Amino acid sequence: MPDPFPSWPDVAPLLIAVAAGRAPADRVIRGGKLINVQTREILDGWQVAIAKGRFAYVGPDASHCIGAGTDVIEAEGRYLIPGLCDAHMHIESGMLTPAEFARAVIPHGTTTMFVDPHEIANVLGLDGVRLMHDEALMQAVSIFVQMPSCAPSAPGLETTGREITAEDVSEAMSWPGIVGLGEMMNFPGVIAGDPKMLAEIAATQEARKTVGGHYASPDLGPPFHAYAAGGPADDHEGTTEADAIARMRQGMRAMLRLGSAWYDVERQITAVTEKGLDPRNMVLCTDDCFAKTLVEDGHMNRVVRHAIACGCDPLVALQMATINTATHFGLERELGSIAPGRRADLILTSDLTALPIEEVFARGERVAKDGDCLADCPHLDWPDHARQTVKLGKVLTADDFDIPAPDGANRVRAKVIGVVENQAPTKALTADLAVEGGKVVPEGEICRIALVERHRATGGVVNGFVSGFEYQGKMAIASTVAHDSHHMIIVGTDTAMMAQAANRLGEVGGGVSVWKDGTEAALVELPVAGLMSDSPAEDVAKKVDRMIAAMTDCGCTLNNAFMQHSLLALVVIPELRISDLGLVDVTRFELTDLLETP
Repeated sequence: MPDPFPSWPDVAPLLIAVAAGRAPADRVIRGGKLINVQTREILDGWQVAIAKGRFAYVGPDASHCIGAGTDVIEAEGRYLIPGLCDAHMHIESGMLTPAEFARAVIPHGTTTMFVDPHEIANVLGLDGVRLMHDEALMQAVSIFVQMPSCAPSAPGLETTGREITAEDVSEAMSWPGIVGLGEMMNFPGVIAGDPKMLAEIAATQEARKTVGGHYASPDLGPPFHAYAAGGPADDHEGTTEADAIARMRQGMRAMLRLGSAWYDVERQITAVTEKGLDPRNMVLCTDDCFAKTLVEDGHMNRVVRHAIACGCDPLVALQMATINTATHFGLERELGSIAPGRRADLILTSDLTALPIEEVFARGERVAKDGDCLADCPHLDWPDHARQTVKLGKVLTADDFDIPAPDGANRVRAKVIGVVENQAPTKALTADLAVEGGKVVPEGEICRIALVERHRATGGVVNGFVSGFEYQGKMAIASTVAHDSHHMIIVGTDTAMMAQAANRLGEVGGGVSVWKDGTEAALVELPVAGLMSDSPAEDVAKKVDRMIAAMTDCGCTLNNAFMQHSLLALVVIPELRISDLGLVDVTRFELTDLLETP
């Protein structure tokens, strides 16, 4: 599918003519204060003239660009700021298709997104990436796609629905909306010189595109330097000031994320606000945002406001969400600033700190006003094979979730996945548990966790233990959103309800099902790849509200507990995870036994 937006060479003669006063602009905005992120200035009274979706003139007086048919907009003293860019994110985490995600974020001032659809890649492979790419190109805002690099994210430790190969990466680099390689999560592979990983990086660099990074380790010694030498140009897994500094010193962009569950800006932005380092290599992103967050709190506007609240100069924070991002992806001549030739993406706001998003323009057209999306967000016709992806292979029963004890054992020592609130890493814990009737029984706030294979109908179930959710009574929650392989993850205290929750998702084609005291308390249907809904964000957010309320009724008080739930199978982030192959020790990148006799 070709990119429908005209390129600069196609419109350059007109832009020149408008700027010179020989042709009228389509639209002129005047009477405001222009934020120039190129120079970090506020230019009072500067005006912009727009033609064919691009800025033609940016200067003190655009009166010579006005003709009989020019739409003149009075900014009335408000600030003109560039449209906001999300440097790294996964649309699927919003539980929305690209069209509905765009509809949700446009009123918040997001006009450019760099998306890595590795969630759907794990389910549908290259075909799923193509579907996301094609719907992304249909939107009124700019959605660039990074070709997923790691499906599976950790070969030998999990089985995905489909695999991404180096040949797939090479093919995708020729697609019009592909801007680079998605986060290289297999950092041990890069460090070890894995030929497949290096071939993907080479194919991207040969196409002169950007390699995304993902170094999920606190070790900033030789392994980190080896990873940086492998070619990744950015990283969003940092959580400390030292992490941000280390990445920037190596010529990487430090991506600071504020998502629905990630709060990594405050601890890293001090590299700029307190240490005084050059902010050019620091960018802002969301990584993962729920529909509920988008509807209630915002998107990149929320991130920029947060950065400002953490002590960042508003103009620097805006640079981190506009020109820095565009420059990182080699698109600084295309977007990220209010300057001639760039896509005419801008926001009108009356306050640089509170950042109310009052009007949004994308490619020169008004796409939102006062919180209402005015843009058309067309849908792709998602095929049946993308909607029929939950294949359990059998009807599950309570017995599938029993954990047999070693013969003759009265108690056992078990490894337990420890959830850490608001953070991606888990803790590798142990607990001494009782044995009843030859089966291990969780005690206290320790719950059961199970991974149910859902791609190939094998009927496989892997069981384990998890702590940190503090569920009480008889309950279960099942989800086909289970990063990154997206099998089905179930956490519960009652094996019968765990089976009911799993079978329910098999019936509806995926999503999230919460059960309490034998009854389904909440259901979020996600029929597209078991990951997304093509319903409006507001409708999905209401169902997510009921899901969260149901989880709270079951005793859970964690902030964004569902995000923690969905990451329990993420076998590239330490310390302990679960996969379809067993329990995974991510500090050693190897499978490990669940039980041992104390």
